[in-house]
Amino acid sequence: MKKKIFATLFLLSLALPSLSLAQTASTTNNPNPGPLDRLKNVAEGPYGAVDETSVATIVGTIARVIMSLLGIVFVILIIVSGYQWMTAGGNEEDAKKAKQRMTNAVIGLVIVLSAWAIWSFANTFLIGSGPTLTGAV
Repeated sequence: MKKKIFATLFLLSLALPSLSLAQTASTTNNPNPGPLDRLKNVAEGPYGAVDETSVATIVGTIARVIMSLLGIVFVILIIVSGYQWMTAGGNEEDAKKAKQRMTNAVIGLVIVLSAWAIWSFANTFLIGSGPTLTGAV
């Protein structure tokens, strides 16, 4: 047991120097800019710096998080229902409950995706900021 812990710590210590070898952007006017120097103004749009705290960005981030969580819940429900259905062992009532839970999960997913489609349509055509599910404004 001690050998495994020692070996793990030793291997992790070999990876630590790679964390400190990261390249930083130079602060001088270099005639040959490196890849990090070219990224200096990447966050600026045609009208100045992009505001990361706009209402559309916040709403898009919240929608993305909620959709991710609901996707995880859907996958968990499908896995649990499938497991329960496969282990019903000929018990019709357990198989029926599992099948009903799976059907309800799919119906819930359809409702959530429909709600996102309506929100995306309203956000694109009524507000004009475009869908922000990916975080882009």
